[in-house]
Amino acid sequence: MKALGEFASLIHNENIKIFRRLRTWIMLILLALMSALFPALIHFTTNGSNVVGLWDSFRTTVAIAFFLNTIFTALVAADSVAGEFTWGTIKLLLIRPWSRSKILLSKYISLVIFSLVSTGVLILFGYGSAFIFSSRDAGITGDMVMGWGQGEYVFMLVLCSYIELFLTAAIAFMISSVFRSSGLAIVLSLSIMFTKDIFIAIFNPDRYEWANYLIFAHMNLSNYVVSDTGPGGATLGFAIAVLAAYYVIFMAVSWIVFRKRDVAA
Repeated sequence: MKALGEFASLIHNENIKIFRRLRTWIMLILLALMSALFPALIHFTTNGSNVVGLWDSFRTTVAIAFFLNTIFTALVAADSVAGEFTWGTIKLLLIRPWSRSKILLSKYISLVIFSLVSTGVLILFGYGSAFIFSSRDAGITGDMVMGWGQGEYVFMLVLCSYIELFLTAAIAFMISSVFRSSGLAIVLSLSIMFTKDIFIAIFNPDRYEWANYLIFAHMNLSNYVVSDTGPGGATLGFAIAVLAAYYVIFMAVSWIVFRKRDVAA
């Protein structure tokens, strides 16, 4: 119990590092404002000519705001470990009576907590604004819902968006652990985020069988909400297996490099 309490204290300290920064609150406030703004914009730009449903409005808000949410989470992930090297605090952190594995795990758990908090802010303000500015009677337009209820369908899309965010954050966290530069970690993780769709368009799994084993082909799981198969005819189980394999690799690389890194210089 004592060890568990000490580890909880370590996680608490890492959370303080994240949430005491002004930029963290600026990011959360911006995310809240944008999530609340989109349903209002949808309402006023239609001028009453089209009745926009609650779930349609919320779905559009999620699709746009989650992009910003992913960027903010990647920024926090990129600075998680590399920031200690940038500010010269890594030696002070490692001389404390905790193993490197526990230190890195506490940082990662704090990152996940931030991603959940930011996603909660997005959902709270996005749904609240959509509830105010949209019709509760109009249904979802466009996509089939494959037997899902309207709310279930939209929240499944939220879950798929969070999984993509979760994996992007894992990539940024790995880069932060391997390279001691926050700037490099931010640039590389955001580059992956912006170019993955272009990469898959060039190396389409429908044309290249080996492309089915690339992480980019399966990061967007929303295809499986309305279909039994995804890119290249892959099943949901196969996509999850590929993503899980990459996630284990990302975490393993992070832990191995951080545990063996020499910080004496």
